[in-house]
Amino acid sequence: MEAQACSRYVRQSPRKIRIVMNEVRGKKVGDALNYLHFSPKKGSDVIEKTLRSAVSNLLQKADDAKIDPDSLIVSEAFVNGGPHMKRFRPASMGRISRLNKPTSHVTVVVCEE
Repeated sequence: MEAQACSRYVRQSPRKIRIVMNEVRGKKVGDALNYLHFSPKKGSDVIEKTLRSAVSNLLQKADDAKIDPDSLIVSEAFVNGGPHMKRFRPASMGRISRLNKPTSHVTVVVCEE
């Protein structure tokens, strides 16, 4: 049995979140949460919140079955790019320069071993 959780429109670039996501993919949930909780990266907070939501979704989905939270693994974890917020700032000689502020969609899938 598996369950997933998504965090959408996270205000950080997908490239920076993927650095943390590659460390978590395939690990046991307890080890992944431990890594994310003590990681100094900004993306680890979002991934930790999404992972906890996925575990909660799995426990809610299978309320009849006995599921051991220690036997859960992160089967899939990926980050997709979201829309860019387009902003402008002044540049030299009276011109403007464009700033793209990227967003991300984080998806985590948890299943039993």
